[in-house]
Amino acid sequence: MDIKTIIDEITNIGISKTIVETKQLSGGTTSKLYLLFDSENNKYVVKFNEPHVLKAESHYLAFYKDVDFLPDLLYTEPAYRYIIYSFVAGAVDYPRKNKKEMLQTLVEQLINQYKFVEEPAGWGWADELNDSWENFLLSRANESSTILKPYLEKEDHDFVLDLVKSPNRNREFTQPFLLHGDCGVHNFIFTEEKLTGVIDPTPVYGEPLYDLIYAFCSSPDDLTNETIQSAASLLKAYENKNDRFLHEEVLIGLYFRMASCVRHHPEDLEEYLNAWNYWKNIVNAAMNK
Repeated sequence: MDIKTIIDEITNIGISKTIVETKQLSGGTTSKLYLLFDSENNKYVVKFNEPHVLKAESHYLAFYKDVDFLPDLLYTEPAYRYIIYSFVAGAVDYPRKNKKEMLQTLVEQLINQYKFVEEPAGWGWADELNDSWENFLLSRANESSTILKPYLEKEDHDFVLDLVKSPNRNREFTQPFLLHGDCGVHNFIFTEEKLTGVIDPTPVYGEPLYDLIYAFCSSPDDLTNETIQSAASLLKAYENKNDRFLHEEVLIGLYFRMASCVRHHPEDLEEYLNAWNYWKNIVNAAMNK
């Protein structure tokens, strides 16, 4: 489906009367994006992707339509061939500074707005559900272990699997929230180096702390206990949980991120390996008390 046909449809459904300029944007791995400008200086993004991907994304944006940090979903094509949403202005390059402030803003403006899902069909990726949060994390851990095998010891992989399968932590997860799922700095919008928006969800049904730790681990800078604690202390869904729980969740999230790093940003791996040793020592120290 070409963009000219889309523009005709936009006019017919009343989103805009006159599109005066079209610009193709660099998309993600599978998405194709266009930025449209109309005669009244409004900007719209048209996204093409696989229907199951766009169905999940449009559901997330509609579910959180009152959250100002997210784009406004303007139209979902009935067969999910494309969606249209408002353009979020700002810079897409993470400034690698003020990470503590960035995470606090993320919690207050997005993650604390998350809601339970009524009668959920499962856990994990919205378009590929698991029967439990544990099984979703186990699938991620097993995939990551294959990628990280050359870089970590077998005891490291076993350690993560033991954490994921811990009965104590899995009793915490009884009803999922709808999460962004790809809540990293690569999907953040900044204005004057401050976080002002989040785009491109890959929705997950799960625990809100997952999105916060995902964001924390999505860049290799400032991966300290003080930084994550400052944001987790503001997280409503983190109430009544202890530091050991948080630290173990960070180690699991860091493990997943390191696998992504090997595939997409291998130049960052040394920093992540240093962070791995730092967090493994924190978790081991708590276990040995």
